[in-house]
Amino acid sequence: MKVLPLALAQFIASYAATNMNVAISTIADDLDTTITGVQTTITLFTLVMAALMVPGSKLTDRWGRRRCFVLGLAIYGTGALLAAFAPGPGLLLVGYALLEGVGSALMIPPIYILVTALAADATARAKGFGAVSGAGGLGAAAGPLLGGLITSTFSWRASFLLQVLVVAVIIVLARNLPRTSGKSTGFDLLGAFLSGAGLFLLVLGVLRTNVNGWQLSTWLLIGAGAAVLAVFAVHIRRVENPLCDPKLFRDRTSNLGLGTQLVQWLVLQGTFFVLSVHLQQEQHLSAIDTGLALLPATIGMLVTSALAGRFARRHSQRTLIRVGFLLTIAGTVQQPVGLFLLGAGIGIMLTASVNVVQSRWPDADQADVSGVSRAVSNLGSSFGTALVGSVLTGAGHPYRAALTLLVLFSVVGLGLALFIRRDGEPRRG
Repeated sequence: MKVLPLALAQFIASYAATNMNVAISTIADDLDTTITGVQTTITLFTLVMAALMVPGSKLTDRWGRRRCFVLGLAIYGTGALLAAFAPGPGLLLVGYALLEGVGSALMIPPIYILVTALAADATARAKGFGAVSGAGGLGAAAGPLLGGLITSTFSWRASFLLQVLVVAVIIVLARNLPRTSGKSTGFDLLGAFLSGAGLFLLVLGVLRTNVNGWQLSTWLLIGAGAAVLAVFAVHIRRVENPLCDPKLFRDRTSNLGLGTQLVQWLVLQGTFFVLSVHLQQEQHLSAIDTGLALLPATIGMLVTSALAGRFARRHSQRTLIRVGFLLTIAGTVQQPVGLFLLGAGIGIMLTASVNVVQSRWPDADQADVSGVSRAVSNLGSSFGTALVGSVLTGAGHPYRAALTLLVLFSVVGLGLALFIRRDGEPRRG
């Protein structure tokens, strides 16, 4: 029960990233916008989280964990309320993409630090991480079905009101979380700007392919993003209190785990997006019918996420990640009948990858590595929607081409997992 508010917060943030997909057509019609416009809002939500997650982890240290957690919830709830009553795409973008994104970046990093504070020993900590990671997988899996049910029964706006209600409950439950005082450490404002600007330009370049294709202007944006991130890499090596310690990127196993996380969320978000658009635009299914069509993937993720703790006790983390990618590849190739395999594969490896990364670092570095880990996951989600969206608008056979792209990324993820050594296994207490 101690980790309940933390698990609920992770659930609602993951739910927000996938529930919009099944209502894309409904939202576009209701707000008199386009599929690309709604896709942009979804992508910007995960991008804002990715860009601000590391700064959010630093603010966790400065402001105190519970305070930062509750502040993030309040901003998130305000954004959900604005989105629920948005008269047009502009306010939807402000409420959903910006405020919910900022709120998530403030409330998610403290989650994993508070799990550590609540744990009496290593075994309790592992269970806490498993519960929170499982809740994240559950939220992502339940998003399409629950979002479709709410949209068809009431309205897509009701889905945002549900988020407001859940956030209010979490804020009440958060009163029992341990109170920690902030540290008077410096804040790397330039580093925060460089990292955020670099990620924004990089994803924006990919997102603009929906309109401009892979033209020179697109490559200039992507190149500018890469250049800014290169400057950021140099910057954090030269300042005394950098946004994130450069040593976090020097551990081979941790880097491989981060790579698998990025690919997992790219494939998850990309798959749900392409299938949702295909079912609504080509087969003209309603929101609830789209959610039901994705039900096998939801069940697969729910089952394997629930068994994540048992799997971790019986199998190595690297084995779970490899098996997960193999099932994901098989499920994507066999669309639509392979949806259960796809969901099961992603559910198996989500928690395993988080464990590989988090367990490589001592308690003193958990805030920083948590921010980096969550940033990478959300960056993967952003790329998943942006890349798949560009394929859907530009390819001769968009549905098939998009699935092929997702299979290729899954193969890359499997390749990364093959290099994870057994000495990268999480420590067991």
